[in-house]
Amino acid sequence: MASSASQYTTKQWIVASKPTGAPVLNGPDATFKLQTVTLPPLKEGQLLCTVRYFSNDTGLRNFIQTTVAPERFYVPVVNIGQPMRSGIIAEVIESASPDFKAGDLVMDFHLGTWSERVVLDAATSQRLAPLPNQLPFTHHLGAFGASGLAAYTGLVYAGGAKAGDTIVISAAAGATGSVAIQIAAKLLRAKRVIGIAGSDEKCAWVRDQLGAHACVNYKSPTFLEDLKAATPDEVDVYFDNVGGHVLDAMLTRVKRHGTIAVCGSVSGYNSSEPMALRNWFEVINSRLTIHGFIMLDYMDKAPEILQELIAAAADGRLKLDDGQTIVEGRIEEQPEIWLRLFSGGNQGKLLTKLIV
Repeated sequence: MASSASQYTTKQWIVASKPTGAPVLNGPDATFKLQTVTLPPLKEGQLLCTVRYFSNDTGLRNFIQTTVAPERFYVPVVNIGQPMRSGIIAEVIESASPDFKAGDLVMDFHLGTWSERVVLDAATSQRLAPLPNQLPFTHHLGAFGASGLAAYTGLVYAGGAKAGDTIVISAAAGATGSVAIQIAAKLLRAKRVIGIAGSDEKCAWVRDQLGAHACVNYKSPTFLEDLKAATPDEVDVYFDNVGGHVLDAMLTRVKRHGTIAVCGSVSGYNSSEPMALRNWFEVINSRLTIHGFIMLDYMDKAPEILQELIAAAADGRLKLDDGQTIVEGRIEEQPEIWLRLFSGGNQGKLLTKLIV
């Protein structure tokens, strides 16, 4: 199929400065800058698309500034002057690929940008398939996307979780944690599943709707006592999304020879202070295994994992009814919507439905 000579302009957020703490929305030190750019003409094998949804993920914070050297980071970082990246769902406007046509819905896990229109490579774009039971296609960015894959691979491959285990999952009301709770309880048939979340309301959802046996509010003044009471027989696998004082507390609750699967460390993403762990000697004392992982390491297993997760949703084991927080907004509002993740402004997956 021939390439296109048509040109389009788009509003697009670029990284304007590297934050040392929380990203800055306004003023001379603003982290992001909105600009209007002209998109290049399509080349063979490319797609011109209008963005419909942005995936809002805490891990994007590390794309723009991290303690990891750029050459060691697991994906290309976003440098000053470059468009901010994220996962997207987009609609094809023009296609220079025989595999896609105008009107198709496509997704990219992490190579989309905060733009109203984007040019994508057809080879790395995923066509959205219909989901069972009329589930919204937006779950392709959450439970049936990177969030679900991280939950599954972290539990099964990094954590080695199995039937009969006691499993604790932090950020249990978030995009990844809310799926991990259900995988542990309903697919793996763990003996006991405990969530950790940031409010009593979220804990009630994790326990009563997602199927955790217990959920502990880490903001409660009695958190340490509550955590100990919820894990009387200690813990085989801890799925860590947050680091910080929650990880420090969990180091005292994991069994000898237990495993900590580390998916994220969101408590420190917007802090310039080093993470303090008073209980680090527990790793030695209890011979713990700490296994960091990236969902992208297991992409060869993604088709069978997604098939299993979709089947679980179809038969009711995986409940997704309240697992999305969708915020409608214009491109000008995207940085503020994304930042809501860091103040607990979501239940399940936080998505932006882009108004163009």
